[in-house]
Amino acid sequence: MAAPGFIRVVDLETTGNSFTDGGVVEIGWQDVEPGPDGWALRGPPQAVLVDPGKPISPATSAIHHIIDEDVAGAGSWLSVAPDILRAAPGPAPMALAAHRAAFEQRWCGQALTGGLPWICTYKSALRVWPDAPGHSNQGLRYWRRPEGLDRAAGLPAHRAGPDAYVTAFHLRDMLALATADALLAWSAEPALLVKVPYGRLRGRRFRDLPAEELERMLTGERVDGDLAFTLRHELGRRQHEPPADPVTEPDQSLLSL
Repeated sequence: MAAPGFIRVVDLETTGNSFTDGGVVEIGWQDVEPGPDGWALRGPPQAVLVDPGKPISPATSAIHHIIDEDVAGAGSWLSVAPDILRAAPGPAPMALAAHRAAFEQRWCGQALTGGLPWICTYKSALRVWPDAPGHSNQGLRYWRRPEGLDRAAGLPAHRAGPDAYVTAFHLRDMLALATADALLAWSAEPALLVKVPYGRLRGRRFRDLPAEELERMLTGERVDGDLAFTLRHELGRRQHEPPADPVTEPDQSLLSL
């Protein structure tokens, strides 16, 4: 990659799951930049309301509490997004980041981002914090308690500015454990799951399951890309992992001494 620059963490609040059934109602962002003491947040979180061009559904208002009256007179997504995503008029970020970035990428296509690469902090968290009890944005927040995170600035949850702010702390701390190149590489792959996501073994860690069970799951009917990737990765890891040292039974004759 080029010399490290800042990374812009973004979060979207929407009505619907894609352009086919909804639009963006708010975009929030928080920059993370390298410094003499490592990566750090730059400035406060920011957010802009967006007119989705269609009514906001009650189901999505129940999540983010944004209603039609809030976005009346706001700019459209195509008029707002390019400058925010590319940080115009200044230099563009080296990458964009989001928690479960595939969701944001549904609206932030290459035409709007200028082809910037993406870091998915969800996929990256699975790699750097596999022992976390969960890997949601807010779950990691309360499990990790990131140093310097202002609780008020991170609330309310499910609003674009506060959510981008919380995600930025996760990204900052990931960059103390792995390079930006590593995060980008992990983000380009399927998610390396830690626990079985569904079925009779739901919640069990893949590392704790016998190889026969992993192979059975791999040939099952409900195998999506993340699950198949994880199963193959775990089976491959075991093939290359050195066998454990055999347990040596104590000399019974010595025990009577």
